[in-house]
Amino acid sequence: MSNYKIRKPVDPHVLMLEVTGTERISPNVVRVTLGGDGLDRFTPLGYDQWFRLFLARPGQDTLKLPTRTSGLWYAQYLATAKQKRPYVRCYTVRGHRPGALDVDFVVHVDADGHSGPASSFALTAKPGEQVGLLDQGCGYNPRADHEWTLLVADETGLPAVAGVCESLPADAKGIAIVELPSLEDKQDFRAPAGVEIVWVSRDGADGVPGELALETLRKTELPAGDVYAYLVGESALATGARRYLVGERQVPKQNIDFIGYWRHGHAAM
Repeated sequence: MSNYKIRKPVDPHVLMLEVTGTERISPNVVRVTLGGDGLDRFTPLGYDQWFRLFLARPGQDTLKLPTRTSGLWYAQYLATAKQKRPYVRCYTVRGHRPGALDVDFVVHVDADGHSGPASSFALTAKPGEQVGLLDQGCGYNPRADHEWTLLVADETGLPAVAGVCESLPADAKGIAIVELPSLEDKQDFRAPAGVEIVWVSRDGADGVPGELALETLRKTELPAGDVYAYLVGESALATGARRYLVGERQVPKQNIDFIGYWRHGHAAM
């Protein structure tokens, strides 16, 4: 993640929020809306603002949250007995308005009906259920002059792409390549007229998520001029896209930021 530097959050706090609603918005995505008094202390930044989400483990009567907001929160977390620690996952703000924060969950259920903690939460969350949130700032943070923007993501990066597009200036130019499990998972969001959204779909085919997005990037005729590229999603997609842009398109490394949100075949801790 050479030269990578996030935009820091504004006065972050560990917030106790509660579920106010859920909605299956597409075959593979459930949107959970959070609210509560704690949301008054959240400062929206736009773009791909992300946060740590704390979820209760099965059998926990209360959600025990860290009180530290710096990097020391993790030491405090580890010092808590494992059976009392919440699950911690990273998510991107999909939408924010007074009193409400939307979070999109890509839900996975295996052949035996099992799913991970975050998917299980999204699929079963009830109004009033408590969660914790710690703002972490924005990943999208160009530090080099550029004439256009390139976004590449899989379904886990769709909220980031949507947030960035909605935050770009009206005269921005660029291309966003987004791979989805199904075209039914497409979302409408505001984007500058000069930003082209390219949707690619696995449509139930086998293969590692992100491979089609990477293939599409290789086949895409990119505009002339200096680019800022932001590559997010499955780890091999993010690193592979960066390698391609640097090695075959001669994009300077300082014009690229990339984040592997997850690794295919590896469960989150």
